[in-house]
Amino acid sequence: MDDEEAELRNPFPSPPSHYNNYTTHNLKLLELLKERVTTRKEEAEGEGGGEEKEKVADLTQVNQHEILSDQTDIPDWPLIQLEKPRADWILEEGHYTVFGDTWFVKEVIPSLGEQGGHQLYPVDPSVDRRPALLSILKSLLVTYSKLTKSLLAPPPTSFTVESPQPEWQRDVEWITVLAQNIMAAANDLRPVQARGNLELMMRRQLDLRKEETRALHEKCDSLEARLEELRISSQQFASVKDEAMDISVPTTDVNGTASTTGIQEPSLTSEDVLRWSEEIG
Repeated sequence: MDDEEAELRNPFPSPPSHYNNYTTHNLKLLELLKERVTTRKEEAEGEGGGEEKEKVADLTQVNQHEILSDQTDIPDWPLIQLEKPRADWILEEGHYTVFGDTWFVKEVIPSLGEQGGHQLYPVDPSVDRRPALLSILKSLLVTYSKLTKSLLAPPPTSFTVESPQPEWQRDVEWITVLAQNIMAAANDLRPVQARGNLELMMRRQLDLRKEETRALHEKCDSLEARLEELRISSQQFASVKDEAMDISVPTTDVNGTASTTGIQEPSLTSEDVLRWSEEIG
């Protein structure tokens, strides 16, 4: 038994010893046993046998050798052991065992009293614990002061079997109890602290996203204003270009005939456009 418990607590345990029982033949025997037990149960219900019905309904009470007498290689151990574990039983009990350790279905932080300690503050979390914790803190300071005084006292001259417990030892034990209560009360507030930290983190993320959104809107507004300036500048440039094309000046051709022609539009290159955009920018 000790070897099995040590094996269960091994970080890499071997398979349980009964895994060899899960053979195809044994599983077929289990199915056949369940079918025949169900058939007998129905027959007992039809005949009205109450005791026989209750006996047949429980697979652990039936005689598998008698029911499966026409089969071969019937094991000595109960075939019911091959059944899958009942999850509803685990939920009813509230805990299960894995590798020798007990785990609760619903994670619950046990109180100091449930762990076997001396709890000095109220168990009910809805009750205000601040007065009790303040009293614990004051008692801790007073006991620490008494402990320093006890350490400065001279040692006893003689020891007897019936001598009382030293004062410093009682102070140390009481300080241990008080410290356990303070740590247990602080651990009870871990969920509240976690919710507060999560709320603070979410608020910071929300503020950060608001700032980023505000910065994007400001950048979009500045870009829209700049594009509006460029649009107005392009319109002004187009109007100046149209006015220059409408202006006409007198010219003389080769034969000496006077005529009026418009001013030739200057040719624009890509360098001129780039220079114009840099001047505007």
